[in-house]
Amino acid sequence: MTGASAGIGRALAGELAAAGYTVTGVARDEERLRAAVGALGDGHTALTADLATAHGRARVVQAVRDTRFDVLVNNAGVAVTGPFADVDLDTAVGMMELNCVAPVTLAHAYLAAARPGDALINISSVLAFAPAAGLSVYSASKAFLTSFSESLWLEHRARGVYVMNLCPGITATASQAYDGDDVPASMVQTPEQVAATAIAVLHRRRRPTVVSGRRNTVFAAAMRLLPRRMVLRMLGAAQGPPS
Repeated sequence: MTGASAGIGRALAGELAAAGYTVTGVARDEERLRAAVGALGDGHTALTADLATAHGRARVVQAVRDTRFDVLVNNAGVAVTGPFADVDLDTAVGMMELNCVAPVTLAHAYLAAARPGDALINISSVLAFAPAAGLSVYSASKAFLTSFSESLWLEHRARGVYVMNLCPGITATASQAYDGDDVPASMVQTPEQVAATAIAVLHRRRRPTVVSGRRNTVFAAAMRLLPRRMVLRMLGAAQGPPS
């Protein structure tokens, strides 16, 4: 479980532990990670690694190869806001390393040895379906992760290995603030609600892509069904005129 020290990752780690799984939590903040894993009870493990770096990814890949995991959750990710040209290039590339390269790297190691009944969960976003001004690299990275996950679902379902692409909407976490004037409270979920959705779908193992929350599901469906030009017009109008 990557990104296990806070937010959706911490909530999902708790749900998995409650369901009887032994959790290995991965995050770069050792203090917060140990606190989160310790709260799960006895028998769980903390693995400190920065997945935005090759060294951190290699450390987790080795753990995946050395240990039998029934489920791998790629949850670690980051969003940096602002006009693309104003964002530092190293920051943008680092976002891609964490949001795209890390899940591809870990999925490759995991699926190479996966057995029937195993599962891979990739945490994407409803922004995979809606390009967002001010979040260009983030929304593009989630579109990549969604397409990647759906392809893996097709490739591995005959093996009995389930791949889930989980797409939360706005989630009330410390790293994801939202403006109550712009976003209705009914559109915002807690990490626990997202985690509960993931666990329920993991038990059923039917659909490749799961959107958390009814309103988010309707939004994602509309973004997929409407003509692309119309989607861009709508998103542009919501963004407002350039300042």
